[in-house]
Amino acid sequence: MDNPILHYWWIGLLVVCIILYKYILRFFFGMVIVPEDRIGLVTKKFVLVGANRALPDGRIIATKGEAGFQAKTLAPGLYFGMWFWQYIINMQQFTIIPEGKIGLIMAKDGSEIPTGNILGQKVESDNYQDASAFLTNGGQRGRQTSYITSGSYRINTLLFQISVTDMIRIQESMVGIITSLDGQPIEAGQIAGKMIEGHNNFQDFDQFIKNGGNRGLQPQVILAGSYNLNPWAIQVEEIPMLEIPIGYVGVVISYIGQEGHDLTGVDFKHGNIVQKGFKGVWLEPLGPGKYPINKYIMKVEPVPTTNLVLNWASARSEAHNLDKNLSTITVRSKDGFPFNLDVAQIIHVPTTEAPKVIARFGNMVNLVSQVLEPTIGNYFRNSAQDSDVIAFLSTRKERQNSAKEHIKKVLDEYNVNAVDTLIGDIVPPESLMKTLTDRKIAEEQKVTYDTQKRAQETRQGMEKETAIADMQKEIVKAQQSVEIAERTANATVKKAEGDASGVKLAIGAEAEVIKLRAFAEAEATRARAQAESEAIKLKASANAEQISVTGSAEAGKILAIGKSTAEAYELAVKALGGENFTRYKITEELSKGHVKLIPDVLIGGNGNGSGNAMDGLLGLKLMEMMDPDKKKIAEVKKDDGKKEPPKA
Repeated sequence: MDNPILHYWWIGLLVVCIILYKYILRFFFGMVIVPEDRIGLVTKKFVLVGANRALPDGRIIATKGEAGFQAKTLAPGLYFGMWFWQYIINMQQFTIIPEGKIGLIMAKDGSEIPTGNILGQKVESDNYQDASAFLTNGGQRGRQTSYITSGSYRINTLLFQISVTDMIRIQESMVGIITSLDGQPIEAGQIAGKMIEGHNNFQDFDQFIKNGGNRGLQPQVILAGSYNLNPWAIQVEEIPMLEIPIGYVGVVISYIGQEGHDLTGVDFKHGNIVQKGFKGVWLEPLGPGKYPINKYIMKVEPVPTTNLVLNWASARSEAHNLDKNLSTITVRSKDGFPFNLDVAQIIHVPTTEAPKVIARFGNMVNLVSQVLEPTIGNYFRNSAQDSDVIAFLSTRKERQNSAKEHIKKVLDEYNVNAVDTLIGDIVPPESLMKTLTDRKIAEEQKVTYDTQKRAQETRQGMEKETAIADMQKEIVKAQQSVEIAERTANATVKKAEGDASGVKLAIGAEAEVIKLRAFAEAEATRARAQAESEAIKLKASANAEQISVTGSAEAGKILAIGKSTAEAYELAVKALGGENFTRYKITEELSKGHVKLIPDVLIGGNGNGSGNAMDGLLGLKLMEMMDPDKKKIAEVKKDDGKKEPPKA
């Protein structure tokens, strides 16, 4: 019985043929199929006959059908005659360069690179996709100057090795400094290559080489952006752009270029100042702003064009820090005392003079250390030696003006304007300062004492005038009292003279006179006491005036009393008669001793019924004198009369 499986053997054969169709077709027909995303790298095992059986010496890639690695590749498609016993076909993926990357090419075969060069020159080869064209057009083995950008390429990796690297990116406000790794040597005496145009910011390095570019530092820079730069040909250093702030200018010192003609003339002998682009200090400085400066081929010195304050003070420094090494100036006076003083110097560098300042000193720090510091320090040291400390302190303003003029004259020679010179703190020795302080305190105390003395003298004069005025008031009052008493006494005397009718009126007149006399005496005594008190305070002049007033009052009083007494006696004698008046006075004097001579009886006539009027009057008077009660009443009235003087 037949096996049914044997009837379907052809099915199994068909399945095997389907699975191994490539190999079958290759074996029977020499057919090769290259997929659409691949290329076929061909290696030829042998050549049976012909002149090109072997590769030339030194070559590894066959361009004319020699045995070995073939320059020509198989693009996607169907090929026949590629017998497996003669050809080896390797399927290779396309070379893909991602976005933001570049592909660096290194050729494994080609001509020798010329001596002195390190990179192979670019030749026409369809971006290195045509290996045959590369080799036949003179392509050089080794690293290539050119590169391939992002994309897909059919590269024969048997000839070319691809290295993928990043593009070069320069950030904002940055600058890229270029160093070329290939090219002509730099000229003698120069530190950087020549300016080369037409190479698209070094992205076309082959054009850079063709135009005579030099290897080494390049004067050109690249700004912010992305660049396809071959790192085997170009090195890039990214640095910040140079910023010149407002209030400054930048003096450019170029280290490259041709020797320029000096523009300063024969009078300026401190360096060459040249036009822009030449080697030396450029005549035209850079204004405020940002600049893409190559720091290796030129230097920019910032110079402040605003007023610049420099402090010779240990505890103070400005923001520019040019005075950070300056300190308080120590000087010695003529009398041997050392003391310290702070100084501030204001300077200004004009924009047009800034290149000369830099050409002369190199930078602003050197200007301060080489000119300003010794000039100002020595001036004040010399000035202090011509004066003692106290005189130096007292003539500070004059010395400041003198220093300003001297320093201005010196700085004019260095193309710098001296705006002002200011003397700050002056710190004398502590011992001398104490002496000066004590002296000043003593002087101020003396002024205070003199002022107080004048105030006291003024006050004394015022009090003297016040006292004199007050005393004058009392003196006038006393004089008026005396005059009133005199006038009253005179009036009473005249009244008594006109009243002759009886003894009673005379006695009354006498009593009034006595009252006026006592009042006048009391007023004079009081005025005299006040005058004496004020006169003691107001010295001899017041005493003299008081004595004069008192004497006048006394004289007037005595005159008035004597005159009134005499007139009263004269009237009494006329009224009573001499004998009777004598009897009256004797009786009055006896009554003063309280001697009771007459009994308390009524006094009558003389026995014949007719009485003498005078006898009766004397009797009444005796009784009045002997009556104590009436006497007291009379004394009280007398006292009352002293208190209130009678009105004239």
